[in-house]
Amino acid sequence: MGDYPSRSVNATAGDLGVTPRHAQGAGYGGSPSNFDEPPRGGGGALPKKARFSIEAGFRGLSTASGAMVLVIIVAIAVFLISKAVPALQANTGDFLTQFEWAPNDTQPSFGIAALAFGTVLSSIIALVVAVPIALSIALFLSHYAPKRLATPLGFVIDLLAAVPSVVFGLWGRDVFQEPVRDFSIWLNKYFSWIPLFGGDGPFGQSIMLGGLVLAIMVLPIVTSLSREVFQQTPGMNEEAALALGATRWEMVRTAVLPYGKPGVIAAVMLGLGRALGETIALALTLSVAFDISFNLIENGGNSVAANIANSFAEANDTGRGALIASGLVLFAITLVVNMTARAIIYRRREFRDAAA
Repeated sequence: MGDYPSRSVNATAGDLGVTPRHAQGAGYGGSPSNFDEPPRGGGGALPKKARFSIEAGFRGLSTASGAMVLVIIVAIAVFLISKAVPALQANTGDFLTQFEWAPNDTQPSFGIAALAFGTVLSSIIALVVAVPIALSIALFLSHYAPKRLATPLGFVIDLLAAVPSVVFGLWGRDVFQEPVRDFSIWLNKYFSWIPLFGGDGPFGQSIMLGGLVLAIMVLPIVTSLSREVFQQTPGMNEEAALALGATRWEMVRTAVLPYGKPGVIAAVMLGLGRALGETIALALTLSVAFDISFNLIENGGNSVAANIANSFAEANDTGRGALIASGLVLFAITLVVNMTARAIIYRRREFRDAAA
């Protein structure tokens, strides 16, 4: 008969006490003295030094970075207010409603109404023109174009964002102005009964020219961000729509666009922020006028940023304070736009998460 495994010396009839050496798994190469050691590689708490050093440092760095952004915003606001208050006290007109801009006179008189109107109107024109084109290009690159075409075309569109604004302004003034003037004359000839296209001229350096140049500048930003958002759509959503018999466009309409709507809103608001703060392009393409008019094709129009660029060099102390005060208004408009965009995005995110 062969040898049997040895039993422990205190084994009883109902207890087959196998020795620790036989209780270990087959192939275990360690000595019996290591049998009672806890398993390595998981289950235990990390040492305090590993738990709190890197993680706490990263958390502190992130918190400090977020707080620094708020501190910078508050510092900018304090600087603008402190520099604007003396000019506002010397102003003999109503800063919020007056159209005239004469802060360098003996009796300073200036208002932000016409500048704020031109800033908002040119930005709206830019978004109305750029957003549909940008979304169409983004959908084409993400869901329709073959990869060998989508990759270089997307790269070229991204390069447009790197072109300096002064180049866009010079191109708009010296090249794009003539076709816009011809188009404005055609609109005035056949659609002068619409107040937007009325007037007797001259045409060319109009709010339409400035808005179209802004649209070209905003286009690559909205296109790039929207394309990235559309590409993040879950593949299961798209495949489910196609499996139910949806066409390509129906799949995009029911699966891609609803999923990417918060991201598209963020892209549009970022483009709006770029349009609101644009300076040199509008300074080179608009014919300076301090009035409020909804006519898009006649020469005229102005914006806060363009007025600062055009007037800062010859401004006296009060004039510089007035320009800084107008910059404070632009700062407030930009903050309101961004806060509104964030509120819309969070609201839609909560709605989407609740629906899921």
